[in-house]
Amino acid sequence: MGLLALLVPQVLGVGYGYVGDALNGKMVLELMAVLVVFKTLAVVIGYASGNAGGIFGPSLFIGAMLGGCVGTLAHRFLPAYTATAGAYALVGMGTAFAGIVRAPMTSVIMIFETTRDYAVIVPLMISNLLSFLVSRKLQRQPIYEVLALQDGIHLPGRETEVRLRERRVAQFMRPATETLSAQLSLPDALQQVSQSPFHCWPVMEDGELLGVVLRSGLERAVAEGSGTRPIGQIAGSFQFAHIHKDQPIHVALERMGAAGLDLLPVVSRANTRLLEGIITRQDILDAYGIGSLSQKE
Repeated sequence: MGLLALLVPQVLGVGYGYVGDALNGKMVLELMAVLVVFKTLAVVIGYASGNAGGIFGPSLFIGAMLGGCVGTLAHRFLPAYTATAGAYALVGMGTAFAGIVRAPMTSVIMIFETTRDYAVIVPLMISNLLSFLVSRKLQRQPIYEVLALQDGIHLPGRETEVRLRERRVAQFMRPATETLSAQLSLPDALQQVSQSPFHCWPVMEDGELLGVVLRSGLERAVAEGSGTRPIGQIAGSFQFAHIHKDQPIHVALERMGAAGLDLLPVVSRANTRLLEGIITRQDILDAYGIGSLSQKE
């Protein structure tokens, strides 16, 4: 990096002053061409050595110099049909940013906010689209995502979102083999579930789901002297936590956490009183490979 600085000191720093010169057509073609090569080399050396020099600034710098080179050549050979080199530098700046950062619309907004000129929007959008497609074809992962992975940071992407949507409750639900009758007294209900691995159970009345009751709720009611009451009276209101079998399993996990439950009743969309099965927290953890790993340990 020191040798580069001795040869071409303009590669050091953010370089916004040189970008301004390129936008105003005050830089010669040879210098802009040299800066494109050496600035790119400097950025690569910086990241490869672990001394990051930024991405936002260099992308604007390299794009402005490359656009300035193209604009200077175009205006030199076709002066009557082309704009000034500064206009090309402006488009090149936005195009490089769109391809490197993978944010084409951000580039359009940024350049428009800088120029307040609608004339540059159409060519910029076309060049941004081409830049985005080419960069995505050559490198599937954006630079920021790659750098995050190198640091051990795993951010959710589109693949994660698609994978989560594909995992539905219907794939992991089980039959509701442990239910409680609404007519059971509190002590009888506690006796019935004494060996159950769960902490809550669906309460049924005449074949319909009445609600969900927790072990802690049963024990609290007994301690308060309500042992003669049937559990149907404490099974919850009409709006109880539930899930549908066509919903993603991460939604079920979120609802379990919000309601403090370790299982959710899976009900019909047409009738929330029609119990179709249950899904447990352990079922969801097994779906993600967490439950089986903990059992092995």
